[in-house]
Amino acid sequence: MELEFLGTGAGVPSKQRNVTSIALKMLDERNEVWLFDCGEATQQQILKTAIRPRKITKIFITHLHGDHIFGLPGFLSSRSFQGGEGTLEIYGPKGLKEFIDISLKVTDTHLKYQLKIIEISQSGVLYEDKGIRILCDTLDHRIECFGYRVEEKDLPGELQVEKLKALDVPAGPIYKKIKDGETVTLPDGRTINGLDFVGETVKGRIVTILGDTRQTPNILTLAQDADVLVHESTFKEAEAKMARNYYHSTTAQAARVAQKANVKKLLLTHISSRYLGFMVHDLQKEAQAIFKESRIMQDFDCVTIPLVKEK
Repeated sequence: MELEFLGTGAGVPSKQRNVTSIALKMLDERNEVWLFDCGEATQQQILKTAIRPRKITKIFITHLHGDHIFGLPGFLSSRSFQGGEGTLEIYGPKGLKEFIDISLKVTDTHLKYQLKIIEISQSGVLYEDKGIRILCDTLDHRIECFGYRVEEKDLPGELQVEKLKALDVPAGPIYKKIKDGETVTLPDGRTINGLDFVGETVKGRIVTILGDTRQTPNILTLAQDADVLVHESTFKEAEAKMARNYYHSTTAQAARVAQKANVKKLLLTHISSRYLGFMVHDLQKEAQAIFKESRIMQDFDCVTIPLVKEK
């Protein structure tokens, strides 16, 4: 599991940063990539990475401001030309379907894959399958805006193959039964308890990705115990009043959330174009003074989220 930042700027593109889009790459886990927001020129940013549009199966839109959705029509069209197939699901606030439908209709765009648009009607579980669960909750922005919490379900421990080989347990379909924790009888009459040959359960990872927001209690709920929290930090702490007036957050506010929510790593994005060079470094220092594991993201930064075995 890995996050790749396709755009880390706020409001409008700049020479240093494109507008918001984040890819959650789960190629090893499920051979899929999920996008969070799709700002202008996201498809251009994708061309500079190893991401294949056909691997993108879900897109989660935080809110309908242009710097978060203007890249959707172009990406949807290009994905069709580039061999995209199957079903692409897009989740987001009310109005998202109208924006997409009108964009495709006016441009006479015909997709070669099925597009499923799910407008969020309430907070809670948005999607769930056997391996993952996605929750959403409202944030405090000028228009309706959501944050997303991706919870990977706990993974079964590894089969201790060497231990089985040491007991001369023959390889074959019986290994799967042992890995599933079943009690099996070997051809020579011995009984094996599968639970004795499976390692400890591996705790699933949690990734929280927020849209634009002022500080609100829902952030703490979304971020609690996350392995990674992606939080906007449009302003520095000295401009906290301006951040509130514009429905945004500061680096220090994001760091305090990470601290209170017991997250492992804080990744700061949605950086105002007013901050350049050493000023970006100062923003990071401001956050790190509160929460050490803080980092200001740049376009194309990649962050691996490792599995951690329980002790």
